[in-house]
Amino acid sequence: MTQQPPPAGPADPPDGPAPPDLPDRVVRIYGELDLSTVPAFAGGFINFGYWSGLPGPADRLLTESDRVRSEEDLYRLVLGTFDRPQGRTALDVGCGRGLGCALALREFGLGTVIGLDAHPDQIARARKANAALLTASATASGRLEFVQGAAQRIPLPDGGVDCLFSVEAAQHFRDLAGFAREAARVLRPGGRLALTTFFARTRSAARELPALLPPYADGLDVPHVVDEVAGTLTAAGLREVRVQSVGDGVWEYYDRYMAQQPELRDDWPRRYLTAYETGLLDYYLLTAERAETPAPPPGYGSF
Repeated sequence: MTQQPPPAGPADPPDGPAPPDLPDRVVRIYGELDLSTVPAFAGGFINFGYWSGLPGPADRLLTESDRVRSEEDLYRLVLGTFDRPQGRTALDVGCGRGLGCALALREFGLGTVIGLDAHPDQIARARKANAALLTASATASGRLEFVQGAAQRIPLPDGGVDCLFSVEAAQHFRDLAGFAREAARVLRPGGRLALTTFFARTRSAARELPALLPPYADGLDVPHVVDEVAGTLTAAGLREVRVQSVGDGVWEYYDRYMAQQPELRDDWPRRYLTAYETGLLDYYLLTAERAETPAPPPGYGSF
């Protein structure tokens, strides 16, 4: 199997009814086809990875262990943006198999980590993959749980989350404004958001990407524009929205790893690297904070 998701069939129907708010293509990729089993996503985290922290010479042969570490390091990059996370409650939106949730609990000392995913199969896999930790967390100081739900309708109470993170999931969100509003709602005052994924650099780039990358053409991903994503977070009431490009630690290394794998290199078109090098797309880390006191609605107090 290759890095790219399998091509869509004529109708590409799921085996059963699609979960709410999920296109059929997303249902199939994360259900029946289980993207976490694709060799390019060794370790099952389903992300491109952050490779800058790998040891040894920069030009050495990259191994499967390096690939798994790059996926873990992407989570570490995101989780490292939270100040003093020990004992706090965190929400992972688009948790997949929950491996990043387990890493967050294990390495960052969080009190509770909640994994949220819209796909029921992913929640089932997360519970199976983390069965021992789920059992242990019932009595230990740190607690792990998994909940099915959509990013734009998070089934959690207002102000119950200190840290909200999302790793390589927002490119699937059809309703980014809904996600932003929900993030602002579930975060406590002063709580922080951190998300990372790949976005188009401009509107014109967003129009070009479907012709270059099949996941945009077949409905798996949405070519959101990074500045518009940042603006959406601000409009939802989040403040201190910051955008950082981290593509120099993602694209070239990932492409080189794929080229070095005999079972992958012949099917790897290197189109993500092409999109990056031609200025169409990049990988970003976005952070934001919920204000200590909610801002008044537009027009409040005016006559």
